[in-house]
Amino acid sequence: MDFNGTYNLETQENFVPFMRAIGLPEDIIERGKDLKSVTEIVQNGNHFVFTVTTGPRIIRNEFTAGQEAELEAITGENVKSVVNVDGNKLLMNLKGIIGVSELVGDTLTNTMTFQDIVFKSVSKRA
Repeated sequence: MDFNGTYNLETQENFVPFMRAIGLPEDIIERGKDLKSVTEIVQNGNHFVFTVTTGPRIIRNEFTAGQEAELEAITGENVKSVVNVDGNKLLMNLKGIIGVSELVGDTLTNTMTFQDIVFKSVSKRA
């Protein structure tokens, strides 16, 4: 599956409850809840570079599928994890946050689950 591209956020669900559950401060949640993010994915075989820009914040993670890498979690901390590819999905576990990025056509759906709270964002290829 070719994940290469730039994806613009269209919709998101459960942003505020999810961010509260993972412990982000209220001021950061308030500032971030209405910002639209842009995700750029560069893929070369099993090697990926994910860059997510949300307002002034940029999270850049580089990894090779199936190998342990140090990734920046949404909380800002660095966590060692392995990202696996399963067809059109990338699967990861970042310190109790289960992440799935699924590409169907030009739609990238990111789902993060922490305890029983699911945060879902849907982005379209630019």
